[in-house]
Amino acid sequence: MIEPDVLARIEGRVGRLTLNRPKALHALNQAMCQAMTDALVTWRDDPAVESVLVDHAGERGFCAGGDIRMIAESGASDASEAKAFFRAEYRLNHLMFGYPKPITAVVDGIVMGGGVGISEPADVRVATERTTYAMPETGIGLFPDVGGGWFLPRLPGETGTWLALTGARLKAADTLALGIHTHLVPANRIDALKAAILRGEANAVERHATPPEPAPLAHHREAIDRCFAHDTVEAIFEALQADGSDWATAQLAILKTKSPQSLKVTLRQLRTGRQMTEFAEVMAMEYRLGGRIVRTHDFQEGVRAVIVDKDNAPQWSPSTLEELSDAVIDALFAPLPPEEEWTPLI
Repeated sequence: MIEPDVLARIEGRVGRLTLNRPKALHALNQAMCQAMTDALVTWRDDPAVESVLVDHAGERGFCAGGDIRMIAESGASDASEAKAFFRAEYRLNHLMFGYPKPITAVVDGIVMGGGVGISEPADVRVATERTTYAMPETGIGLFPDVGGGWFLPRLPGETGTWLALTGARLKAADTLALGIHTHLVPANRIDALKAAILRGEANAVERHATPPEPAPLAHHREAIDRCFAHDTVEAIFEALQADGSDWATAQLAILKTKSPQSLKVTLRQLRTGRQMTEFAEVMAMEYRLGGRIVRTHDFQEGVRAVIVDKDNAPQWSPSTLEELSDAVIDALFAPLPPEEEWTPLI
């Protein structure tokens, strides 16, 4: 028998959701989002379920993101399938964000994009020494969605801006220091941790957790907060150029490989999301962006270069920040007709 891509069941007094698509690094599709949503809605009012555990099968990683190939293929036509996926995914993100029962997410290995969207809303977020966290969307002409406009600008200082624009990858010491994850549990203790959670043991995570090592990113926090505090991408480029350190020069070089359109969209997304007071507002903004950006040249080209042909040589258009007008960005953020706007499940 073929197992489903999400295993949803009740163990003890815990509702357990296990991502079960290991060959695709548990990349999310619409059916997976719907399965998790259906289970969470069922468990929400079930007195037999006291908490929720989100984990993954296998050892290759928690979740590498969404089904990018499907999204790109849909975006090459009318984007209807991509928009249906985004609607379901963002409703799941929103449902988890306001869920009335505690959620624990165990992110052992890669957690990127869509994987962040189903772990960041959890009350307890467990990393291991194998965890690698990133929001790498600017490298494929996209933007850090799934609530990135809420979570990233609320990280300390301008670390969220730096992460979103550069697509930098962090290990557990840094994610713990920034509050992205709440606990570090060694990978060889994860099975014991899950068993303790399923038995309902009090303080199970605290008893299995270990202190993280010093955060390497601490050495660059001052420069990050200074250089990435600006409200235009051009000003950030100028600040990094003026800094002149090896680290700043490396960041500037990385940014120059990213889609100029994605950089401008992402910075506005984060600055706008920082001012929003409701998570649902951010989801609606990101839904507008998602349905439009998947149809743009840069997203189609980014997926071709990074995922399909793997030549890692995208030809962005426009190719420079200066060529990109504010009107183009404004249009991507514009409201949709009322009947097309994203709405929460509840």
